[in-house]
Amino acid sequence: MPFNRTHLLAPLALVVIALNGCGPNGVNGGVHVPPGATVENATTVNGGVKVGDGAKVGEASTVNGGVRLGDNVNADSARTVNGGIRIGSNTRIAHDAETVNGGVQLGKNADVGGEVKNVNGDIRLDAAHVGNGISTFNGDIEVGSGSRVEGGIHVNKPEFSMGLGNDIPRIVIGPGAVVEGTMRFERDVELYVSDSAKIGAVEGATAKMFSGDRPGDEHDSHDTPSNSPAAAGGPEKE
Repeated sequence: MPFNRTHLLAPLALVVIALNGCGPNGVNGGVHVPPGATVENATTVNGGVKVGDGAKVGEASTVNGGVRLGDNVNADSARTVNGGIRIGSNTRIAHDAETVNGGVQLGKNADVGGEVKNVNGDIRLDAAHVGNGISTFNGDIEVGSGSRVEGGIHVNKPEFSMGLGNDIPRIVIGPGAVVEGTMRFERDVELYVSDSAKIGAVEGATAKMFSGDRPGDEHDSHDTPSNSPAAAGGPEKE
């Protein structure tokens, strides 16, 4: 589900979680879950949350600070307001990974069962999986080589002033990547799609195809209408 005004209530919700959840919680200061530990929640308000390799947690959340999950972690969700989210290799998040002002990075074989979303900040996948789509307002998105996104990609047009810059988001679908579902763009973007990637329908942008690992110079790419088989990787599945 894309962001709307209700998501601006997230800071209040996180405060409630931080004060009432069970586990290594705090209000002022960072929270650290040791490697291999199992806790119900890891929450704070002012500070970062770090979950060690192999740990199991419920929600990992903060308001002002980053959330960092190590390798082979199992978590219900990862949330912050002002800070980035880094998800380690082979880590599984059952539900959403979301922030307002910060990037989201998924390591190799990371798996987010829900949505990955933010307002400002880059979203990058490294051979990772997202089960319910990616959405942003003002961030670049890189679906790296071998990654898979179900539920499409949505770049939102702000409904009100959010202090966003004038930069045009850059969307890259890398070699061998798969995006199932519609890629919908409500504002100008630069969309680059590898000639070995598979995508569904595209709304609001023209895909520029590229060869190799990353988009090259302008003359090395070619525009492809968004409804052509080359851009879509064949008909989109129902």
